[in-house]
This record gives sequence, C-alpha cells and structure tokens, in this order.
Amino acid sequence: MNAPVGISKESPSGHTQAASVTHTVGISDMKATDRPNDVLVTYSLGSCIGLTLFDPVAGVGGMIHCMLPLSNIDRATADRNPYMFTDTGVPALLQAIFDMGAERRRLAAKVAGAASLLDEKGMFRIGERNYTVLRKILCKNDILVAAEDVGGTVARTMYLYMQTGRTMIKSGSREMEL
Repeated sequence: MNAPVGISKESPSGHTQAASVTHTVGISDMKATDRPNDVLVTYSLGSCIGLTLFDPVAGVGGMIHCMLPLSNIDRATADRNPYMFTDTGVPALLQAIFDMGAERRRLAAKVAGAASLLDEKGMFRIGERNYTVLRKILCKNDILVAAEDVGGTVARTMYLYMQTGRTMIKSGSREMEL
C-alpha cells in the first residue's frame, strides 16, 4: 500500500516519531497496511458490516466496509468491486493481509455494524444477513471473532490503530474499544 508518510514530530522524551496518517475506508472499500502509523477509519456502518483484522506479530492489518451480503445478485458489479459484497470482499481482505505476511492463527477479528436501519418491518434484514455471511466466512477460515458491536438501530464509525491493533467504535456520544 503506497500511503503518504506522516510528518515527523518530536515526542516529549525527545525522540522523533512519525505522525499518524488516517486512511478512510469508504463504503464498499477495503484497505490493508503494514505501516504502524496508519489509522484506518470507516464511517456510517448501518446495515453494512465492518471488519478489522490485525496480526500483532507481522504488524499487518486491514479493514473492509461491505454493503451487501451476497454477490450473486449482481455478478458484474461484484467483478468490478468485490468489496461491496461480504462474500467476495472478506476473502479479498484475508488474501491481501496474508500476502503481506499475516498468519491466520494470529489474527484478531473485530466486527461492527449489521444494524437494522430503515427496515422497521424486518423485510430485508441486510444487517443480519451481512453478519451471518461474515461469520460463516470467518468460521470456514478458522478465525474467531475477538470482539463485536453489531445490531441495534444505530450507525457506527470504526477505527483501526495499526500501532497497537486497537479497534475503536464511535456511535453518537458513545465511544468504546472492541
């Protein structure tokens, strides 16, 4: 990943450290990185599903923001943008971080989103279906979910801090670490 290098600054102890660089993961988007000063963020996780994966030994991580559960509803769109769909996007994220040196057994997976927004009667259940597809893919890959903040009726913002692997969730005035 060719990310811009942050501006160096001096820490209170007198050591020079690089400033963090924030990268936005848009809707139907994915980013993977091995740069410790990167912060990945995605906004507006409603019925969409957000996933962070982090390997603390390799220092590799990534984030994806999938909009819909299954790519078979529109194969042409899935071919152009596999990150739009959970069933094609999550395997793409896994492959990207494996290619960067991550190992399956060390991955910390954290999940957010899958809310029921604008679907009061539960007709579409997009959030629930996104979550189900995600869990099946992770299970097939022997990856356990370390933490999650899913469901409900609120949108969330998700952050992955590569320096530590921390995943933070913000929703309204609430902020929590997964």
